[in-house]
This record gives sequence, C-alpha cells and structure tokens, in this order.
Amino acid sequence: METKEFEFKGFKISGFIALFLILAVIAIDIILFSKATHMSSPDLLIGLTIPISFLLIIFLAIGMVKLEPNEARALVFFGKYRGTLRENGFWYINPLLSKKRVSLRARNFDAEAIKVNDKSGNPILIGLVLVWRVKDVYKSLFEIDSQTMSNQGSLSSTMKAFESFVKVQADAALRQVAGRYNYDENSNPNENDVTLRSGADEINDELTDTLNERLSIAGIEAIEARINYLAYAPEIAAVMLRRQQADAIIAAREKIVEGAVSMVKLALDHLKEEGVVELDEERKAAMVSNLLVVLCSEDNAQPIVNAGTLYN
Repeated sequence: METKEFEFKGFKISGFIALFLILAVIAIDIILFSKATHMSSPDLLIGLTIPISFLLIIFLAIGMVKLEPNEARALVFFGKYRGTLRENGFWYINPLLSKKRVSLRARNFDAEAIKVNDKSGNPILIGLVLVWRVKDVYKSLFEIDSQTMSNQGSLSSTMKAFESFVKVQADAALRQVAGRYNYDENSNPNENDVTLRSGADEINDELTDTLNERLSIAGIEAIEARINYLAYAPEIAAVMLRRQQADAIIAAREKIVEGAVSMVKLALDHLKEEGVVELDEERKAAMVSNLLVVLCSEDNAQPIVNAGTLYN
C-alpha cells in the first residue's frame, strides 16, 4: 500500500518539562501579583509581566499532547502536513501545529444481511462481519473527505465517518463476491465449482482481499472478513426448501436401494454356498422381488406363510 505518511521529526520534548515551566510561570505570577497589591504605585514592568506570562501559559498549554497506545496524531502546520506522531506518552510540540487525532485500534463491523443475486440469478440474503482498523493516518484523513463527513472533527465523529465509509464499501464488496458463486451444489451445474455454502474459507479470503482493495484508498485495513449469514430470499425460500427435501428423499432412497440390493445378493450367495435349497431363475426372481419389497418398504411387511409346495 503506497503511502505519503511519515514520522514526525520536528521539535518534541517531554510534556512534563512543559508542565514544570507552566507551574513555574504561575508561581512567578502569584509572587508578582502579591507584590503589586502591597505597592502604593505598582511598577509598570510588573503590570506588563502578569498578562504576558498569562498568555505564555496558554501558549504552552496548547502544545501539550497525550498519546495512548494505538493512537496517533497527524500534525499540520498551517495546511502543510508535518508528519504523524505515534509514540505513546506525554509530549510537548510546537503549539502552532494543529493535531488531528486518529484511533488505530481494531473495530468490528456487523453488516446487516442484504439481498443479492448469486451466479445463477437466485435471490439470496447474505451478511458479513468485518474486523478493520486504520493503517495509514495520512490517507484516512486527507485522501477521503472524513472531516466533512464527521461534521465536527472530534475523534468519535471522525471514526464514525470511517465506519460510514467502511459500511458502503463492505456492501459493494459483498455484492461483488456473492455474485461470482452459486448458493449451493443444487444450483451449481459444475459439481467441482466452489459454492457459497461449501467454500467458506476460500470465499472469506477473497472477500477480505476485495475489501482491502476498496479500503486502501482510505488507509483502512480489513483484518478479517467472514460471511455470518446466508439464506435464500423469502420469495423462493419455500420452493428451495421443497427442492432440498426432494433431493434428501432421493438420496435416502438411493441409499436404501443400494443396501437392499447388497443384502439380497448376500442372501442368494449364502443359500447357494450352503446348499440350503436349489432355486431356478424364476424363483430367484420372485425371491429378489419379495426381499426388495420388504427391505425398501416404508411400512413393516406382513408375513404370509405358504403351506403348499414350492411350485403350488
């Protein structure tokens, strides 16, 4: 990711030194004010020193900045970018620098399910959960209009502007990726193709890459993106449910028939090997038919005892 961001190299000292100077100036003001109140005609120098020192206190206080872990400040000097301060702690910098605060902490975005068309044109509902963070402070503040979107300039409003940008791009990326795949194997003409239901890991990786391409302009990194909701749209859900039930019944029937055929073959082989009874082809066919009816029937078969001979 190409970046114009660089580390701030300007004047920077410990904020505790500046705090000590402010306290020292305040102490001097108190002494001078106390001395002036006891003088019948206050000295002009003392009268000028007090307001000047008061302005100096305000000037020094503006330059103090505190950075917590995973925070950064973009420093701008009358419209010119001077670098990004990322070092944690209490610092004092040039008071004339404007300081734009940005959080670098990871954030979650749980997108509501949206209606899209899969590769076959079936309407589906799909949602995602996204973990993202600001990676490039310069791009996040100056490549997109985050300040106008926030309407204020505070940290919370700026981050809400980023969240709004992420929401729009996540919606577009999700539509783009979902349209490349079929919902499941039933609507997939090629059984070897990845579907939204079967290829979760591959699709999540592609979704993350697509989001990073879209969010790179804003200096935002998609750490992880995962589909957390997937279903048919309500208008076709009932039809697709019946289709899935039919597929399940067919698969179950195939399994039952496969097992029944193997059991019939096993019975005939055992009868032949043990020499229990000699059956001609006609009787074998009748036996096979009867066994298949018994094994494949959904209801329990009712046995009938044949009291006659085998051929009567």
